[in-house]
Amino acid sequence: MRQTLRFDIPFAERFFQKQFRALVLCAGSELGLEPGRFSERLPFDKEVAMNKKYIVELTDDERSTLKEVVKKLKGSSQKVKRANILLKADARGPGWTDARIAESLDCRIKTVENLRQRFVELGFDVALNGKKRETPPTPKLLDGEQEAKIIAMRLGTPPKGYGKWTLRLLARKVVELQIIESVSYQTVRRTLKKTAWVPSEQSNIG
Repeated sequence: MRQTLRFDIPFAERFFQKQFRALVLCAGSELGLEPGRFSERLPFDKEVAMNKKYIVELTDDERSTLKEVVKKLKGSSQKVKRANILLKADARGPGWTDARIAESLDCRIKTVENLRQRFVELGFDVALNGKKRETPPTPKLLDGEQEAKIIAMRLGTPPKGYGKWTLRLLARKVVELQIIESVSYQTVRRTLKKTAWVPSEQSNIG
């Protein structure tokens, strides 16, 4: 029995429209024309744009700022990547698809989608520079001088009656000597870990 082959006409139309659009853009590029001058006149561009909830449309100043970022901060920094994504996603410019942008810049499609959304909802500055922390970073429990004293104590002789330093013993002596008001042995561990001088938790005293 012969199987019936069903052909998705709308899908085929969109496919050939995209292929034709690519050819037109390529031809325009070879002629030295700016994509923004004629890409918006293609009859199917508006339909493609309508399928995007978050459309990136850069002003001339924003476009110049992004190009300056890419030029000055050459490399793979996140800011450069965000600048390149916005430039390529610009509906008034290249108007690349998310998939093409992701492939070109070696990032996830979700990254491109999120940046589009951030641009539309939070604005150009946030999209380019990222969101500022809503809460300040956790302050250090020990300053440089206190850390140095703990490390010096660890390298010294343990108190009488102890064969070697333990983390809990160090933490207790640090408080007794008023180096700091209070400290946990885990904080002492993290401090000593920087120098690979973390003592065993086992003492020679029973």
